[in-house]
Amino acid sequence: MATIPTPHIGAQKGEIAQTVIMAGDPLRAKFMAESYLDDPVLFNEVRGMLGYTGTWQGKRVSVMGHGMGIPSIGIYTYELFNFYDVQTIIRVGSAGAYDPDLKLGDLILAMGACTDSNYGAQFGLPGTFAPIADFGLLQGAAEACERLGIRYKVGNVLSSDVFYSDNPQSDKWMKMGVLAVEMEASALYMNAARAGRRALVINTISDHILTGEVTTSEQRRTTFTKMMEVALSLV
Repeated sequence: MATIPTPHIGAQKGEIAQTVIMAGDPLRAKFMAESYLDDPVLFNEVRGMLGYTGTWQGKRVSVMGHGMGIPSIGIYTYELFNFYDVQTIIRVGSAGAYDPDLKLGDLILAMGACTDSNYGAQFGLPGTFAPIADFGLLQGAAEACERLGIRYKVGNVLSSDVFYSDNPQSDKWMKMGVLAVEMEASALYMNAARAGRRALVINTISDHILTGEVTTSEQRRTTFTKMMEVALSLV
């Protein structure tokens, strides 16, 4: 087993806060650190996966990238939970809407995460595990959205292993009431469950499967600030 620093995180003991807010794009983490944190200090740049620790309204918090897809977030969150004693991880990421009522910029609080990934097979369970959010974090995020006047929905997302599908079947997930597709929530929720820790995924709608609407990479990096503020309210 690895010790700290780990193969993927160069931080020393004590350099990472017990609450970490994570984004797929490390430059979004950098934007969060520079825009919201007081006195942010870089603790990781291994493989370009930037991580910073600072304070938000006097509370210590870290922000860090996790890369794209279940294997990537699976590695980073495992190391954070199991080697750095992180207690809470909140992912702030983008998602493609399935629900016709969702608009670009709306938030989804991922209560559960379906998946087409085989990630959960490693646990050897005699059935199908249902990855879910921590209820306290979920409730707090919903209350923050109400308080801040942010449009949001609570429900199921799909964490898919495939971005460019040779056989897209979005309609089948839509029939089951899945709100949107992203690529990481289920692995985060499984790792949190296995480690006995807390996790929540907050997604901003970056594109819409039904309407074809899309946002740019720059918009996704610097204008999706509502989910950042909701996440920070939970620190």
